[in-house]
Amino acid sequence: MIHQIDTTDNVVAFRALAEVTKDDFLTAVIPAVEHLVKQTNEINFLLVLDTDIKNFTAGAWLQDALLGLKHLGKWNRAAIVTDTDEIISFTNGFSYVVPGEFRGYKKIEFNKALNWVEGNIS
Repeated sequence: MIHQIDTTDNVVAFRALAEVTKDDFLTAVIPAVEHLVKQTNEINFLLVLDTDIKNFTAGAWLQDALLGLKHLGKWNRAAIVTDTDEIISFTNGFSYVVPGEFRGYKKIEFNKALNWVEGNIS
C-alpha cells in the first residue's frame, strides 16, 4: 500500500508499506503526479520505502514504468529513501540515463531528501 505524504505544492511524496500493487499506483500515485504536472509542468517526487522492494507486484512495476515514460521530459528531482544500499546506488545512477536528477537517501536522511526534492538545497 502507498500513502501520500503532505508536503509543499511543488512535490508529490509517498510512503510504501507492505505490498504495493497496481491499484496503489492507479488510485494514489498516478493521480497525484498528473495533478502536479498540470500545476507545475514538472515532477518533483519522493518515495520512502518502508517495505522490501520484493513487495511491489508486477502490476505496480508496470504502472511505475508507464508513468515514468509518459512524463519522461517532466522529471525534475526524484528521491528514493531506503536503507538498502543497492537501491540507493541504482537511484543515484538513474540520472545518467533519463532526464532529471535522481538521488537515493538513507531513512535517517529523510528531511534532507525532502528538502532537496522541494528545491530548498542543492
